[in-house]
Amino acid sequence: MPKLTDTQTTILNAAAQRADNLAMPLPKGLHGAAAQKVVSMMMMRGWLEEVDADIRKGEPLWRETGDGHGTTLIATEAGLLAIGIEPVVVGMVTKLRKATPESDPQAPASDVPKPVNIRTGTKQAQIIALLQRPEGASITEIAAETGWMPHSVRGMISGGLKKKLGLPVASEKVGGRGTVYKLDAA
Repeated sequence: MPKLTDTQTTILNAAAQRADNLAMPLPKGLHGAAAQKVVSMMMMRGWLEEVDADIRKGEPLWRETGDGHGTTLIATEAGLLAIGIEPVVVGMVTKLRKATPESDPQAPASDVPKPVNIRTGTKQAQIIALLQRPEGASITEIAAETGWMPHSVRGMISGGLKKKLGLPVASEKVGGRGTVYKLDAA
């Protein structure tokens, strides 16, 4: 794990909790030459990336490019890995955020994806890894691995993974194993 300064850690942690991993706005008190130095170093290491800002969404600007356009900063997968978010989770969350939702003119404007923050080494991250195996995992297998009761495992799958994180968890009956849950890692 790379050595990060307190400021770099603060920027990446805040970005991990925002929709689309936006690193803007920067922490209070960080501006001018100090902000430029920190951001330049993080971009050089591949932890931040400068992208076109979507003014219609009200994304905060990092810098203006003239002609009414500007750029903003986002945390990259490498940046999220630097603060300890597991690669499996980073890949899944990035894939879900990059997926273009079908536009529904009747959908309310509040259908913005919720920010996702999954720490490394948690039971939730452990369950996600089990579900991403090609063979998936049954409730019994997950309970044995985590030490949880079966009803807690079912609650995590339906409430924590499907509803809260919006992950596409599929289930099927398999002879000898019962219901097997899978999370498409592709």
